[in-house]
Amino acid sequence: MFSRSSHGQQRLHYRSVVLSVMLSLVLLGFAGGNALVLAQTQAPPASQAPSATQPSTGQTTQEPPSEAGGPQGDTGPYAVPKKKEEPPPPPPDKPKKVEGMPNYSLSVDVPLVNLDVMVTTKDGHFIPGLKANNFRVLEDGVPQKISSFSQAEAPVTAVLVVEFASTNYSFLYDALNASYTFASMLKPQDWVAVVSYDMKPHILVDFTQDKRAVFGALNQLNFPGFSERNLFDALWDTLDRVDRIEGRKDIILVSTGVDTFSKKNYDQVLKKVKATPNVSIFCLGIGRALVEYLDAHGYLGPLANLDYLQAENQLNTFARMTGGKAYFPRFAGELPEDFREIGASIRNEYTLAYHSSNPRLDGTYRKIKVELVAPDGGPLRVQDEKGHPLKYQIVARDGYTAKHQVE
Repeated sequence: MFSRSSHGQQRLHYRSVVLSVMLSLVLLGFAGGNALVLAQTQAPPASQAPSATQPSTGQTTQEPPSEAGGPQGDTGPYAVPKKKEEPPPPPPDKPKKVEGMPNYSLSVDVPLVNLDVMVTTKDGHFIPGLKANNFRVLEDGVPQKISSFSQAEAPVTAVLVVEFASTNYSFLYDALNASYTFASMLKPQDWVAVVSYDMKPHILVDFTQDKRAVFGALNQLNFPGFSERNLFDALWDTLDRVDRIEGRKDIILVSTGVDTFSKKNYDQVLKKVKATPNVSIFCLGIGRALVEYLDAHGYLGPLANLDYLQAENQLNTFARMTGGKAYFPRFAGELPEDFREIGASIRNEYTLAYHSSNPRLDGTYRKIKVELVAPDGGPLRVQDEKGHPLKYQIVARDGYTAKHQVE
């Protein structure tokens, strides 16, 4: 059995061991705390020193990487690498050309409009010396740019159309007298054809430069066969024939203007006149003296007088629409001066050309207006040799019919 002294010694030894263990733990904790304090109080590297704009809180500031991007978080930015700049894509390859296939291109045809303009005094004398900038051309009210301009005396290409019907001797005399006067004023370079009409047109001579052939054709007009005067049919047929001839043409119409039995009506002839380009009609009315004499003495009824007034209006319309002029002489002595003026008009005209600002080929009728302007844009003033102002008139066709797309 154990004694009491040994038991006390054992207890004392146990206490000493416990105290040693506790002292060791305290010493270890003290040493760890000092290490932590030393780690927190140690200065950061120079590369991580706070900047001038950041407060010195004693904590390290995490700088974002050089390629960082994206949203910012509580612990710093998320490191999202930036996308590299890619070169632009190459242009698409051109289609390869197929052998044997021709090259096609798209083009727009702008119509060229030729316009003959006559500028005369009130006495019918031609006014020379005008320049291109003195003319202003309006198509449906829109100014046009003149592309070519010329003024020269050129040979005549004309058709002499004579009314020769069994009506009245005075009418026949005036028609032959006017026709011979016109033929006598022809020049060697002129081309002229002769057509007479009553019930239908008759070609007496085709285009010729032989003046004797023209006189020979007129000598055939001796005895008229019919009393009908189908003016509309004769004018339609003549326009249809001259439309096949290139260049400018003139029609010298010697007629009363009366139509009695034509297959074509007035509206149809007007459309034909509008649709035929580069043709001017000069009309010489016959029988004016006889009509006025019969009307003054009461031998002409109201209906007959109205017919002759309408006939005169028709001749004026044909001339005005085509840039020509109508004459109604009362005496034979007026014929040489009238035909001299007609000759000066068809030989000494200004020829203008422009590309229409309306490129549509719709077959519509376009109105044309020609004006004379001064260099400052105002109206042109014309003076004679003594400096006196002269009144002038501009004669040009009223318009033209545009081509249709299917033509």
